[in-house]
Amino acid sequence: MTRGRPERKQRANGVESRRRILDAAVEIAGERGYEGTSIAAVSAKCGLPASSIYWHFKDKDDLIAAVIERSFETWLAAVRLPGEDEGTPLERVTLMAANVARSLVEAPDFLRLGLMLALEHRPVQPSGRTVFLHAREIAHQRVADVVRTFFPTLDETAVRTVTTYAVAGSDGLFVQREIGGESVDLVALLELHARTVYGLAEGMSGGGEGGA
Repeated sequence: MTRGRPERKQRANGVESRRRILDAAVEIAGERGYEGTSIAAVSAKCGLPASSIYWHFKDKDDLIAAVIERSFETWLAAVRLPGEDEGTPLERVTLMAANVARSLVEAPDFLRLGLMLALEHRPVQPSGRTVFLHAREIAHQRVADVVRTFFPTLDETAVRTVTTYAVAGSDGLFVQREIGGESVDLVALLELHARTVYGLAEGMSGGGEGGA
């Protein structure tokens, strides 16, 4: 049993070091963007030598991709439709939007950094951009599933339209929050956006009430 203790301690130290590196990278990237982030700056922020960072991550690009991935996993947990006991279809969708907004306020890194990378066009795209676009596709599919659940008569073209509008609107409101700071109530705005999207889907489906 004693033989396993140093190994367990080493693994625990490795996990803690990785967390410190990612936390530092979030702060640096949030202040300076992708271009302004460097291994040296992250090293100075987290107090670990560059060699430790390179032990966990191949390069800066790999580090930023890991930041986006970690933040996305936290955020994605909020992109779930509440159960039927939470109220009407509209109430459930509105509650889901509020949960998404709170998660973005608490863990905005994947969307903040991802949008920066997505809007840039480089000869060689950084892996962080690829991770972000894959994450968006997962989120897009989850929103589309909600649309299909409540409006089963919509064809796939309409589902894509409603979903694209929902995701794009959320992006825009998030950007407004980034610009305006805490004075922008992202929860209230995304609740309003959810009701608008629901009304759009309802109208496109013939004006009837949502299903399920």
